[in-house]
Formats: sequence, structure tokens, C-alpha cells
Amino acid sequence: MKKAVKSRKVSHKKLKKRKKGSFTEALKAFLLVGVIVTLTVIITFAIIKIHSLLNQNEEISLHEKSSSESEQTNFDFELITETKTELQNTDNSNPSSVSPDVTTVPLPVQNITSVQPTQNQNIVSTRPVQNHNTNSSQQVQNTTGPVVTPSLSEQKGALVFVIDDAGNNLRELDPFLRILGPLTIAVLPGLPYSAEAAKRIRAAGKEVILHQPMEALGAQNPGPGAIYSGMSRQEIREILSRNIEEVGPVTGINNHQGSLITMDREIMRVILDFCLEHGIYFLDSRTTADTVVPDVARQIGAKFTERNIFIDNEQNKNAMLRYIESGLTRAQKDGNVIMIGHTWSPDLALLLSEQLPLFIEKGYIIKTVSDTIK
Repeated sequence: MKKAVKSRKVSHKKLKKRKKGSFTEALKAFLLVGVIVTLTVIITFAIIKIHSLLNQNEEISLHEKSSSESEQTNFDFELITETKTELQNTDNSNPSSVSPDVTTVPLPVQNITSVQPTQNQNIVSTRPVQNHNTNSSQQVQNTTGPVVTPSLSEQKGALVFVIDDAGNNLRELDPFLRILGPLTIAVLPGLPYSAEAAKRIRAAGKEVILHQPMEALGAQNPGPGAIYSGMSRQEIREILSRNIEEVGPVTGINNHQGSLITMDREIMRVILDFCLEHGIYFLDSRTTADTVVPDVARQIGAKFTERNIFIDNEQNKNAMLRYIESGLTRAQKDGNVIMIGHTWSPDLALLLSEQLPLFIEKGYIIKTVSDTIK
């Protein structure tokens, strides 16, 4: 009897101990699950936080890029607006000829001498400003092979194409560099890509000149590195030296805007003296019919010539082709023609790429400005 009681007590203790152990294990399992859940929540929140920060940084980066592109587009628009306003100061009557002697063999730049143009020409009509964003689908093909020069008996005259306003970006410039044949490209100073643009133009075998900003009638902003009325002789020379140092070496200078400056004999004397000293020519863009450049240049013996036609007064291929075709007629009559277009004209590079081989087949020779000045 005593043994049975004792046995039941032992069994009860073991059962009690077993229950206590089970409770402890359950508690430990619960705590472990709790720890795991807590760590999972912490890690999840950490991942969400990191992802949020990465997205925020990406949005900031995209915003900055968008702002930068917007500022660049605004600059492009302002540059075109200023050019349009300047051209509106020109005379729209029929232009008379400017006919420097034409040489059939291109001359080295260092052998260029003074040219004596005929009577002053008037100015081609002004152009409306249109959207100038380059259509990515209209790519200028990179042509290869030699430039065919017509025989002397076949030559109808020389065509000179000057492309203004390089330096603002490289995207607009690149199609012109891939055109087969001579081009003269004028680079604006003080812009984000002025120096690099000049470097690439030379590497492509094209002629580089300084597109010198000058004060215009109407007080529109000509851009950085400009010459203004009221500047001293020393100030003008320092600006020219600094701008040429940025984009040089150059073979010549032409004016960006500048209707007010090219009417000023005193200032043009300083500019043309500088050109004479440095052995470079001055191409008068003729943004005013009242330019004094020809008279002053003849007085001091400076090398100069003048623009005959603005190609892109209207920025579509058909209109530009009409302006160029009028230049073909002038070249037959006067021996050569100087036509100016702009890097931001969306269809101009494509048009020249297509038409230059056809012009050569018809008997015209393509030259740079230097090639037409003896």
C-alpha cells in the first residue's frame, strides 16, 4: 500500500515536471518566433527606406538633368531670337554683286592677299524663326571618296558656304562636319562648346573663323565676348585676342549681329587693323546696308569680302534650295558667291550633303572663303 502511494507521488512529480518543461519550451519557441518576426520587420523597413532614398536621389538627378536641358534650350532660343532681330535690320532690296577674283586652285591661307570687291550689295530679306530642333530621322550620311572638280572649261563659278553660330552645342555641328567638301564654319566665343567645336572643325578639314559678336541696332544681346560702341581701342584688341585664343587658330573673322558696329568707322578701323596685323581676313556678314567695312578695308589694305546670300531666311529645304539656286546664278555672273547659313537650321546639313555633289556635276567648284581671296 505504501509502495503504491509512493509510486503515484513519483508519477505525479514526473508529470508535473514534464508539464513545466513543455511550458518552458513553448515559451522559448514563442520568444524565438517573436525575435524572428521583429528582425523581419526591421529588415523590411530598412529595405523600404533604402529603396525610397535611391528613388529620391534618382528623381533629383533627373530633375537636375531636365533643368540643365531646359536652360540649354532656352539659350538656343535666345540666340536664334537675337539673330532674327538683327536680320530684321537689313535692307530687303535686290542685292548687287560682290565679285572677288576666283582662283581655280585653292591658295594656302598664308598667301591670301587683299581683295577689291565691286560696289556694295544690299541685304537679303529677313527670316522668321522656326523650331530648329534637329529631327533625328534626318541624318546626314557620311559620304566618302574624292571631291570631283570640274575642268576649267566646265567651271561655272565658285560656291562658298559659311556656317555661322557653331559653339553652342556639338549635336547641331556634327552633321556639317560629315559633309564631303570644303566649308567655312564660324565659331562663337565664350559658349559651352566653343573650343571643342573649333577643334573638331579643324580635325574634319574645314576652315575655322571667329564669329565675333558685335553690338547691334536695337540693343539685343550679341552674347559673350562682344564688342560694343564706346569701347577703347585697347579693350577691342584684348577682346579679339582673347576670343581668337579660345577658338584659334583662325583664318578670318566675321561679325555676329553687329549692325551698329559695322556702321562705325572708328571701331571698324581698329578691328580691321587687328586683322591686317594678324594676316587674317574680315568677312562682312552685311547685317546692315550702311556698313562701312568695304571703305575702311580698302583704305588700310585689309583683306575682306562680303556675304551675298543668307540661305536660311526660311528654314525649310525648298526655300533654302531656292536661295542657293539664286546663288548659282550669281556665281555664273560674278565668278563666285558667298552664302551664309546656320548650324541650327534643321535641314541645312542634309540639303548640302545631297546637293553639293550635284552642284559639282553641273560645273561649280566648292571653296572656302580663304580660297576666294587673293
